[in-house]
Amino acid sequence: MGVVISIIIIVLWIFNLIYSLSYVNINLFSFSFYFHFLLQIFLFTGLFITGHDAMHNAISSNRIINKLIGYISSFLFAGLSYNKLVNNHRKHHAFVGSENDPDYSTKHQNPFLWFAFFMYRYLSFTQIIIMAIIFNLLKIKFTELSIWLFWVVPAILSTFQLFYFGTYKPHKLPHTEEMQPYNSRTQRKNHLLAFISCYFFGYHYEHHYRPDKPWWKLYQVKEELINKGIL
Repeated sequence: MGVVISIIIIVLWIFNLIYSLSYVNINLFSFSFYFHFLLQIFLFTGLFITGHDAMHNAISSNRIINKLIGYISSFLFAGLSYNKLVNNHRKHHAFVGSENDPDYSTKHQNPFLWFAFFMYRYLSFTQIIIMAIIFNLLKIKFTELSIWLFWVVPAILSTFQLFYFGTYKPHKLPHTEEMQPYNSRTQRKNHLLAFISCYFFGYHYEHHYRPDKPWWKLYQVKEELINKGIL
């Protein structure tokens, strides 16, 4: 099931990007423009969540398939290095919410300063070169404004969405007793809102409790923890 869901997200992302670049008019009074713009943000987020599940071998019992999907989704998201993501994410789970956590900021609790620190840690010169090459290749076929509005801006906004719901809100100070032993808090139970906001990634205590569970099963982990009286 994980492989099927991953392929659906990747295919939808490709289809909506190509369709938007080819056929959607840039019109601030058009429902179609906003629909495809917001959908592309949501699908960009799904790409990264798919890569994240691959890091936890939560897509398939076959590690080769996990890695392949992880490499594809990470590259499509923004030319990201899957291997670098895996190394940093292992440290995140091992040292969550501490100075040794590569996703955590001990200096800045302001979300925008923390986000800037977060981006500095993950951006690389190689990634910038890859994105520049892809941008110029897209310009051969599509208008520059469309590329910015359906590829560049959605990637940036989805990155902030992932940061806000998957890093800032779950791990910001204060680290209370209820957040232990993972220094992680959770989003209030509302499965529809949790899915729309970040593919259930706001259920973040649940993720650290069961990192082997894919994003589409995190709502079940929340129900399990509620029934056990942990949440």
